Amino acid sequence: MSDSMRFVDIIDSQLQNFFDHKADEVAEISADLAPLIDYSRSLLRGGKRFRARFCFWGWRSVAGLTGQPHPQTADHPAFELATALEVFHAAALVHDDIMDRSDTRRGEPSAHRHFEHHHRQSGFGLDAEHYGQSTALLVGDLMLAWSSELVTQALSTATTPSVISGTRREFHKMWNEVTLGQYLDIHEESAWPTVSDDERFRRAMRVVTFKSAKYSMEAPLLLGASMADASEDQLRQLTQFGLPLGVAFQLRDDLLGVFGDPEQTGKPAGDDLREGKRTVLIALAEAEMSAGVKGIFNDMLGDPDVTDEQIAVMQHTLRDSGAVEQVESIIAESAERALGALETKLLDPEAVGELRQLADAVVSRSA
Repeated sequence: MSDSMRFVDIIDSQLQNFFDHKADEVAEISADLAPLIDYSRSLLRGGKRFRARFCFWGWRSVAGLTGQPHPQTADHPAFELATALEVFHAAALVHDDIMDRSDTRRGEPSAHRHFEHHHRQSGFGLDAEHYGQSTALLVGDLMLAWSSELVTQALSTATTPSVISGTRREFHKMWNEVTLGQYLDIHEESAWPTVSDDERFRRAMRVVTFKSAKYSMEAPLLLGASMADASEDQLRQLTQFGLPLGVAFQLRDDLLGVFGDPEQTGKPAGDDLREGKRTVLIALAEAEMSAGVKGIFNDMLGDPDVTDEQIAVMQHTLRDSGAVEQVESIIAESAERALGALETKLLDPEAVGELRQLADAVVSRSA
């Protein structure tokens, strides 16, 4: 299973089969439900499958040491669990786009904009925007339910109580933490003016940790390892790898949200600036700005109508502050700490090699 493309093909096949089944289920209720399945299927088409891959290699990092063979069929529980994480991730994206008022996702209309357009195209009455947001909210909820269903399916053949309880515990812990982290993100957007520059950095790092880092890297690893009946020491070792790597992943994402190429990110240039995201990058930059520059910068931050020229000025201001270099330094330090945790005999050597490659892809990505 070192061929990442084959792995992606397997997850794609699992998702295709799952949505085919769901399409049949909802058709028995009403043909009006078909757009929910169609959109969910399209959102989950393609992608790097980072969370699924970390989940699989988290499983293999423990299972390999106990002599368990590589999966020979696509319906292996490790693949089913990895598929559940992709559906969970899609749900988080749908909800995140509603709260961030994002118009696009992966180069296509975000869920609430998609269903708003569906409303208008269909000639429906009442408020199209309300219809779009409400439908997207329900689609996100539906995908959370589906991800839980896939976890149950992955554990259906498990007979070891510690495997069943441990995997479910990690799944529900991830669900709790990402939801609480999402609230902290919303909270900081409003609370930002009431706290000091030093406090802003600490609070922005807290959002990074709970909204993204834990569920992007740490939780998939722990879920996979738990299904292989990992020991506490093995889980601790994977946390020491996954958590700092997750921080590096999100900080890279924050830089791409400001400076990324729209052709690669699927979002407009400087989209995070228009949305007013209070990130570690912003916290570090504002700590170095003069009062006058900070005032002008904050007048533009979060204004959806800022021009491309104003975005360019904001980008220049951020670079000028030295904050970009600081964030790059934190990314490098976090990645180094993560890789150091793989220097262990507690995990399968083959899996460690794959995790190293994944770590490099996560930190150096451009989209």
